[in-house]
This record gives sequence, structure tokens and C-alpha cells, in this order.
Amino acid sequence: RVKQRTSRRAQQEQLAEKVQESVVKPRKESLQRRKEKRFYRMTGEVWKLTQGQKLGEGEPREQDLCADEEQSASQRAARRRKLPETVSPMPVKRDPPQSKRVSSVVKVALRCPSGRTVYRRFLKCHTSTVLLDWMLKTGYHPMIYTVCMSYPRKPLETGPLMTLEDVGIVRDTVLNVEEKDQSTT
Repeated sequence: RVKQRTSRRAQQEQLAEKVQESVVKPRKESLQRRKEKRFYRMTGEVWKLTQGQKLGEGEPREQDLCADEEQSASQRAARRRKLPETVSPMPVKRDPPQSKRVSSVVKVALRCPSGRTVYRRFLKCHTSTVLLDWMLKTGYHPMIYTVCMSYPRKPLETGPLMTLEDVGIVRDTVLNVEEKDQSTT
């Protein structure tokens, strides 16, 4: 019985060592590497994460040096250094600025019964049903509420074939959300 216990302990220790070597150690090492990467990124020392370059690597060999003997040492050193072409980056060419106001866009303000006012821009070519969709998105269902012009206070005619321009919204406008009359529905 004593032999069994000692042999079992020995087997468990061997298994524990194998697990330690194959699982626990690699996990700890990868965790340590991740912590180091994060630390170097936070401190701005990302260069420490690179493999680096051995001294003399990438330098020309003796045969290349013989061909360049007519150049001075400083010229060869300057050529070996990989300097950027220009000190400042080339400016990005941009298109000429467009006008701030595009004639086919209207800004619509929607005054809700709660007192909240929401703003959005639409193209004049959009169908007038986008106003109903927008009203639904703000929380007012088109079955219960309607969109009205501010002056004269009349319901806005909407339809899938009518554009905002057809409805009469040709410049920045304020629209009101009102409850529909339950007697007319």
C-alpha cells in the first residue's frame, strides 16, 4: 500500500511537471509578452518590440566599396543612411471647396408634442414619406400623429410619388407633429 502511494505521487509529480512545461509556462510567457507589449505601447517605446537590426547588416560589401571609391566617406555614409526624400510630407491635393449650401438640400425642424425639436436635412428629391418615417423613428406613429405645416396650420399631404418639393418644402422649414382628430379617422 505504501508502494502504491509513493508510485502514485511520483506519477502525479511527473504529470504535473509535464503540464507545467507544456501548458502553464507557455501561458505565463504569452501573458508576460502581452503585458510588455501593452506597457511599451503605453509608454511610447514600441521600438523595443521590434527585432532590431544587426550592426553592419544592409551595408555594402567590399566589392561595392571599391566601385564607389571616387565618392567621399561622408557621401557614402549619407547614401547608406536611409533618409526620407523630403523633410515634410507632400501636401495632399484637395478638390476646390464646395459651397456650404447645396441648393437641393432643405433643413427640416420637427416640433414634437413633448416640446422637443429635432432637426434633419433632406434632399428635395426625397419622397414625402421620409418625413413620416422620420416621425415614426422619433417616437410618433403616423396612425396617431400627423405632420402639419407651421403656417397655415394644415396637415401636410404625403405620398410615395410626391417629393418634398412637390409638397411645398423648398427651403428650411419647421413642421409640427400633432395628434390626428379621432373623429375623422
